[in-house]
Amino acid sequence: MSSSSAAKDGVFTSARLHIVTLAALGVVFGDIGTSPLYALKECFSPEHGIPFTPNAVFGIISMLFWAITIVVSLKYVLFVMRADNNGEGGVLALMALSLRTAITGSRRSQILMMLGVFGACMFYGDVVITPAISVLSAVEGLEIAVPGMSRYVIPLTLIILVILFVIQRHGTSVVGRLFGPVMMLWFASLGLLGIYNIIQAPAILAAINPVYAVSFMMTHSLQAFVVLGSVVLVLTGAEALYADMGHFGIRPIRFAWLFTVMPCLMLNYFGQGANLLTHPAAIGNPFYLMVPEWMLIPMVVLATCATVIASQAVISGAFSLTSQAILLGFVPRMRVLHTSIDERGQIYVPFINWMLMVLVVAVVLAFKRSDNLAAAYGVAVTTTMVITTILAAVVMRTVWRWHTGLVTLVVTIFFAVDFSFFAANLIKIADGGWFPLLLGGSAFFLLMTWFSGRMLLRARTKDDGIPLIPFVEGLLAHPPHRVGGTAVFMTGNVETVPVSLLHNLKHNRILHERVIFLKISIWDVPFVADDKRLKLKELGGNLYLLRAAFGFKEAPDVNSVLALATHQFDMQFELMETSFFIARDTVVPSKLPGMSMWRERIFAWMHQNAAKPSDFFHIPANRVVELGTKIEI
Repeated sequence: MSSSSAAKDGVFTSARLHIVTLAALGVVFGDIGTSPLYALKECFSPEHGIPFTPNAVFGIISMLFWAITIVVSLKYVLFVMRADNNGEGGVLALMALSLRTAITGSRRSQILMMLGVFGACMFYGDVVITPAISVLSAVEGLEIAVPGMSRYVIPLTLIILVILFVIQRHGTSVVGRLFGPVMMLWFASLGLLGIYNIIQAPAILAAINPVYAVSFMMTHSLQAFVVLGSVVLVLTGAEALYADMGHFGIRPIRFAWLFTVMPCLMLNYFGQGANLLTHPAAIGNPFYLMVPEWMLIPMVVLATCATVIASQAVISGAFSLTSQAILLGFVPRMRVLHTSIDERGQIYVPFINWMLMVLVVAVVLAFKRSDNLAAAYGVAVTTTMVITTILAAVVMRTVWRWHTGLVTLVVTIFFAVDFSFFAANLIKIADGGWFPLLLGGSAFFLLMTWFSGRMLLRARTKDDGIPLIPFVEGLLAHPPHRVGGTAVFMTGNVETVPVSLLHNLKHNRILHERVIFLKISIWDVPFVADDKRLKLKELGGNLYLLRAAFGFKEAPDVNSVLALATHQFDMQFELMETSFFIARDTVVPSKLPGMSMWRERIFAWMHQNAAKPSDFFHIPANRVVELGTKIEI
């Protein structure tokens, strides 16, 4: 049984649970697991103006503890992970779930859709910043382990990151086998380091009492509010618990979090606090200065490995998110390669990979230090957190049918915490927070332009189209010359005649012996069972309307559709006697009602550079006939 199938079944043997849990450690928790490298260091940044005192240490450690408990353990693990779309999680899956009770085209549905898309776009900001800040913070340990190595930090970071992106095409599955064990060693090291330092100052354990956090915030109101923007760094990667739920299942992720990740993280943060109580000079780098000197070099190496794994996890997440967005109609078709014959979730998107590499390298060169990236990181994380809470509230009320009072109570608590973090990060916009907002805003504009343009294009095609059924009746009454073989006409609308058929009749004046109108649809579920995938309608005269449905995590494949049709409907296909007709639309911006001209030009450019339908639907290139047509929007 694969991990994905186990996730759907929801049933694990004890041995299987531990295997899947170990795999989840390597993929799900890399981001949040590397936060100890920089989170507490940023909390005590001199720019915050907090006097370094034992009370401040107790107060901030208490804030970290309760932030993790409330946001990760209660919000995500206990509540949000219950909102699964056929076993799948993530902001787009949550958006699709919240839209099920909304009227299509209504104001409410548009707002929910835009929230979900913007949350997904901010995730791209997270994907760019995570590799940069994680690897930078790990390599910066060299400055402590080997004095005089400062000038090598950025070059070494760039080398590691470039290699990471270069191996995406071929090395993911090989490196992936090491992810779980390496992260297990990393978390064990975090926990043991924490215990070692806590023994030196066990009084730090009193910070579990929330009174310390409240007292700190009341004593240093303004500074504490600013510090919230850094406290949120301990929550980076919390969204991954939800996003990767479909691959590993709820139980292994909860098991890994509650019994491995959370205890080890807590021990390490408390250990850093204990070390600060006994060695205030460690404030320069609380993580590496809590490590015994003889362990520094091994710890730098292990931390670098852990940050590479964290980076790999978010990069893979970007590929998955892009694939979902393509199938949901928010991103132009791109070349998507499957890197594993066993796991359909392992994909590689070349365009996204190289674009991310350029952005990550630029970010490292521009910001230079992990400290400088912290502000940018917080804005990306908190924006997605707030959106997740809003969408989850809609699901609680309209899908789960929870009582309004209960929804209000739960959401008010979570929203108050999330919005506090979000507001605290807004004051850091000038210090780097502008970057994820610019990146996310640009992506949001492009995604919504593509979605709106597609809707406009579909409407124009439908308005100008010829009704299919009357046309077929007239065609059969006065048939043109028929030739042998099968013609498959790809269509986006089952109610109108495919433009490619009209062009074929106009120019070639023939009709094949068997004609199939094929419509491929993407449903708002991750996977579609084979027994529900196809629907066939006979139109007479050996003409058929075939509908094929795929989930938003599947790869539409015409070959698999024909193979399934052969099995279910006893329709035999000889590939060398089958031709696939596709209309290659050329979009022409015009002053017709719709979008503004400049947005139409952007959409036309995106449409022109999208992957060809034949490549996207995996149609044999030597059997494709493309017929061009111009459409004004």
